Amino acid sequence: MMIRVDDLIADLCLLPARVLGKKKRKQFQEVALLVRMDCEGCERRVRKALEDMRGVSGLEVDPKQNKVTVTGYVEAPEVVARLRRRAGKKAQPWPFVPYEVVPHPYAPGAYDKKAPPGYVRNMLDDPDAAPLVRASSMEERYTNAFSDDNPNSCAVM
Repeated sequence: MMIRVDDLIADLCLLPARVLGKKKRKQFQEVALLVRMDCEGCERRVRKALEDMRGVSGLEVDPKQNKVTVTGYVEAPEVVARLRRRAGKKAQPWPFVPYEVVPHPYAPGAYDKKAPPGYVRNMLDDPDAAPLVRASSMEERYTNAFSDDNPNSCAVM
């Protein structure tokens, strides 16, 4: 049984990149994290830990919202590990979205007192956490039927 050269080359092309020794290139992205910062020293430690990281092209630290935004060729788990190792800070992905994005922002699962102004928790990705945030079209119709914003609404007293 003889192996053709074309088949051998095709098989080599299908091998995963790590077997061949090539690294997969990271994509340019923006990573937003929630990091608790109490003072200017915490802000400085976070900034110093991330600004010299390989692949980082931009860094924004907002201590009022406890938000750190890193742009560049980085991955979120690498940034979280770097913050834990260098600054001693626990970081988690940014859990908030603007309240216009969520259909029912004041549902019990989405509303959060700790959220920055104009933001609510991102409950759309987790369907088990807040079923009220993901209202069906029938629920929407019942809600709008008795709404003060609807000029044709029913007024039940």
